[in-house]
Amino acid sequence: MRNSIEFKVYGPYALFTDPLTKIGGEKLSYQIPTYEALKGITESIYWKPTLLIVVDEVRVMNPIQMESKGVRPIEYGGGNSLANYTYLRNVCYQVRAHFEFNMNRPDLAFDRNEHKHHNIMKRALEKGGRRDIFLGTRECQAYVEPCVFGEGTGAYDDVPEIHFGTMVHGINYPGETGREDLEVRIWQPVMRHGVIKFIRPEECTMVRKIRKMKAKQFDRGNIQPVDELYEELGREV
Repeated sequence: MRNSIEFKVYGPYALFTDPLTKIGGEKLSYQIPTYEALKGITESIYWKPTLLIVVDEVRVMNPIQMESKGVRPIEYGGGNSLANYTYLRNVCYQVRAHFEFNMNRPDLAFDRNEHKHHNIMKRALEKGGRRDIFLGTRECQAYVEPCVFGEGTGAYDDVPEIHFGTMVHGINYPGETGREDLEVRIWQPVMRHGVIKFIRPEECTMVRKIRKMKAKQFDRGNIQPVDELYEELGREV
């Protein structure tokens, strides 16, 4: 696929929090990563507001295992409380994604050079990403590296189908949709032979508004054009 990237992300723990469990203060992870979590990982490898990251599919490489831990989260009013968080443990995923230009940002038309963006993204992946990589939450640090999607043996390659019920797909931000609303998307994922194919954000039929929100404005004064960034990276090499 055009402007695509394939990578492996792995770590000892992951916490893709089911929002229903946040009410009681004791977090429980979904069994699989959400679209939004994988989008965030891809954006940690390389992102600019000029781009829209689209996650195409994820392959679950390791068996799905859970582990509970006693934690002492900080309370809003100060001090600590006691809680049990249930994490995924020993996780590894293969991810295929690509980027498109954000056509809802005409203010960034000067930064649309897909060849240079793609080259920088691949270079950033080889270096382990431009920002910290984590699986769902900050305490679940992870690592990324290039891979060939579908290569190697996965834990669920021989399992025809697994349904995961209703879960969060991702968040709609005003800068990406052109609407002045912050929205959440819901869907029902199915894993077939270890692979989950994501529907695109605009294909989600279950969308709920959270609140009003305006997009942040960008221009040449607060964003570096990709041409300058590409030249700087070339000089560093």
